[in-house]
Amino acid sequence: MLKLIDDLIDRCRVTGEGKVLLKDFSTKRDLSADYSPDEERPLSEQVLQECIVELADAQDRLYAADTWSVLVIFQAMDAAGKDGTIKHVMSGINPQGCQVHSFKKPSEEELDHDFLWRCVKALPERGRIGIFNRSYYEEVLVVKVHPELLKYQRLPDSKPTPQFWNGRYKDIRKFEKHLERSGTRVVKIFLNVSKDEQKRRFLERINDPKKQWKFAAGDVKERQSWGDYMKAYEDLLKATSSKDAPWYVVPADQKWLCRAIVSRILVHTVDSLNAKYPKATEEQLASLEECRKKLESEAP
Repeated sequence: MLKLIDDLIDRCRVTGEGKVLLKDFSTKRDLSADYSPDEERPLSEQVLQECIVELADAQDRLYAADTWSVLVIFQAMDAAGKDGTIKHVMSGINPQGCQVHSFKKPSEEELDHDFLWRCVKALPERGRIGIFNRSYYEEVLVVKVHPELLKYQRLPDSKPTPQFWNGRYKDIRKFEKHLERSGTRVVKIFLNVSKDEQKRRFLERINDPKKQWKFAAGDVKERQSWGDYMKAYEDLLKATSSKDAPWYVVPADQKWLCRAIVSRILVHTVDSLNAKYPKATEEQLASLEECRKKLESEAP
């Protein structure tokens, strides 16, 4: 099953070469050619559990080495499962080594700064994994679909021309390159949910009293701009995916498969940094030996 998941990851990765069309990326995968329908879900959940253990170990080494940090960016349409994916995939991580930030509507203070500012403040420290639930990419998604929002940013030149958006893509690419050079590995995940599945999940939230708090009338309003959002995603995937900071378009209609794929991506990402536990120096080993002898010689 791991081999199959790794093959799916290769197909999910955006190379940044050529045109990016979301219709070329599936929102769900039929694994029945390799496994029976009854096997698909439990095997995916088994992969998730294995990856949770591996990720906990990798994060422990990352924290001890204190050289690299990892920034994981999640973007998606409403009800694609960002919160649930973060909750399940990161369930085995030591809370000291992980931090999650959700970015909502910008405050007045945030609007008085450049569009990257509020996210820069939330970047993970060395040795930690940082999770962004939405991010500065909202500035080339929501704001691009609703360019009237630019007036609140009071920019010297806020005309929503192609040159304006290309400028923001360029800023993002340079920013992420800067992060890589500074020791923060960036990995970006777009949870690719279908319009039909979003509708089903919206209705589930409306009909379930325990989930009604998750639903907002504005979600349905934004759904009317589905085509505009898909185009905005295609543009940013093409413009901002790179070797050092890749985008992965992960099928999100099947939550169990989505979580297995994301967990495997994160294991690969952290392992690629080759973080190791620091080796004790000769002086430290001598001190440890002295402490060991003192402890062992203590009276019971």
